[in-house]
Amino acid sequence: MSGGVDSAVAAARAVDAGHDVTGVHLALNRMPGTLRTGSRGCCTVEDSNDAWRAAEKLGIPFYVWDFSERFKEDVVDDFVAEYAAGRTPNPCLRCNEKIKFAALLEKAMALGFDAVCTGHYANVVTVDGHPQLHRAAEDAKDQSYVLGVLDEQQLNHCLFPLGDTPSKAQIREEAARRGLSVASKPDSHDICFIPDGDTRGWLSERIDLEPGRILDDQGNDLGQHDGALAYTVGQRKGLKIGRPAPDGKPRFVLEIRPKTNEVVVGAKEQLAVRTIRGIRASWAGQPVPAFEQFLAEQPQPAAATSSSIRVEVQVRAHGESLPATAWLESAVDDDATEPTTRVELVMVLDDSLKGVAPGQSAVVYDGTRVLGQAKINTARAGVPADLGSSA
Repeated sequence: MSGGVDSAVAAARAVDAGHDVTGVHLALNRMPGTLRTGSRGCCTVEDSNDAWRAAEKLGIPFYVWDFSERFKEDVVDDFVAEYAAGRTPNPCLRCNEKIKFAALLEKAMALGFDAVCTGHYANVVTVDGHPQLHRAAEDAKDQSYVLGVLDEQQLNHCLFPLGDTPSKAQIREEAARRGLSVASKPDSHDICFIPDGDTRGWLSERIDLEPGRILDDQGNDLGQHDGALAYTVGQRKGLKIGRPAPDGKPRFVLEIRPKTNEVVVGAKEQLAVRTIRGIRASWAGQPVPAFEQFLAEQPQPAAATSSSIRVEVQVRAHGESLPATAWLESAVDDDATEPTTRVELVMVLDDSLKGVAPGQSAVVYDGTRVLGQAKINTARAGVPADLGSSA
């Protein structure tokens, strides 16, 4: 119970369904005196109190579990490390993967509970004895993207009572009818551990940012930045380039080069990509048959491919999903200390997409069903010469 309206109503519906419910608030912030400001921040003193009041209203036991150390190690430190490597992470996916549906679920099951119930907008459907993750009924509130990291074992122990609710307004009306004080509480947004929204300022206190050069795609020197690692692909503001582009149009960050401390900028059109390669793929339930056999035969030699499938790909929490062709491919792992291969999820979009950054998660769908996800390693404008070779 985060202290918001969604988790309060989810708990109420779980009680109505006859479950033996215990409310748990996660203390994730290592500064317990932190106060909420409007819709910024979460896991604060006010949030804990709001969650307790909701539990009291529902007549269920309530506890605060301190996961702040795990949160720092698995989410905050990972966020810093990813930026230091020139990638753009998604801490919400990381939190779901490592905290809410790993550390929390492990502790809950050790104590004899059967499932973790949350206020996420998504659905779990069991087909032939196996769970599948699906989108929520309301597209505008769908949160299946940030749950795309959940595996079959985790999905078997998840409850999402809000998944079939057609609107957030209905949730607030229900909360008011139940007498829950959080009925009109604003939704939280931004990164929870950076409540003022100043990601660059927050990172500058944790990463040694050194001035470097801003280049165009031809290598021409355009000026100086204050630290390449605080930028992200697609960024427009804060570049501080002294002279305008020849065509007078704004410039955007095209690439971050952490090894040389350089930021490459260019026109908005240059952000368009068609081919995305993802690493560390995971599957929300059973892998599709086209991928299952390929995965079972690992390790494969470099350039080996699975059969291809038609999918939709989403790279932002509330972004548009685009049709694509996807397949698995074995590639040389440049990050390994010894020569080895790794499995990459290759996604070729039917139409180009702008602002795709390494480090983001690409979540793959078949209709409403989440097939799985992968962390974006590269994003390129070009398309493989022969898509048929992967079929």
